[in-house]
Amino acid sequence: MVYSGLLVLGAIYIQWNFYFVSLNSGLNKKWICLTFDDGPAGETANILDILKDKQVPAAFFSIGKNVVTNPDIVQRWKDEGHIIGNHSYHHGFNFDWKTASAMAKEINDTNAAISSITGKTPRLFRPPYGVTNPNLGTAIRKTGMVSIGWNVRSFDTTAKDQQELMNRILDKLGGGDIVLLHDSMAITREILTELIDRARQKGFIFVGLDKLLDLDPYA
Repeated sequence: MVYSGLLVLGAIYIQWNFYFVSLNSGLNKKWICLTFDDGPAGETANILDILKDKQVPAAFFSIGKNVVTNPDIVQRWKDEGHIIGNHSYHHGFNFDWKTASAMAKEINDTNAAISSITGKTPRLFRPPYGVTNPNLGTAIRKTGMVSIGWNVRSFDTTAKDQQELMNRILDKLGGGDIVLLHDSMAITREILTELIDRARQKGFIFVGLDKLLDLDPYA
């Protein structure tokens, strides 16, 4: 039972690096990076407006099927200097049960969709739901991707109160942080300006994920 429990917890907590290594934070304690999952989505354009106004670089881990239907947003990501990452093609509830080959196909199809618009092929992959397993480890190695996790989880997909969400994020910031947000959520857009301002007041500097982790985000 203990062993089975460890296998489950190792799958759920990406920070454990149980099945394969993910990069979950940086070393510079003055830098933080905002990352957004699941787009292009309904709030992406509004979030981009805020990031542009505040001059904050971010990373967007995109779902392939959303890339195909929103090429203008993908182009805007590139034009405005944001990192574009891979978040699988369908982000289906059954992704974690797929074979390594099927997972690799989703990764490759998403990369192809992004590359067809931007001319750049992502190297950074964030597992759907942050769940890991041996098949996904094989798929990541097969496709040459780098797995990206986080160390500050906002839980913005379930948040109801803006102030509570804001405080949850700010209280967790310690520097070198990769903050997990979602550009599908209205509440995330609603707190973003104040979140940026208050984080800066605390002395943090927003940087791109490539700078935070000192890596090339594209092949």
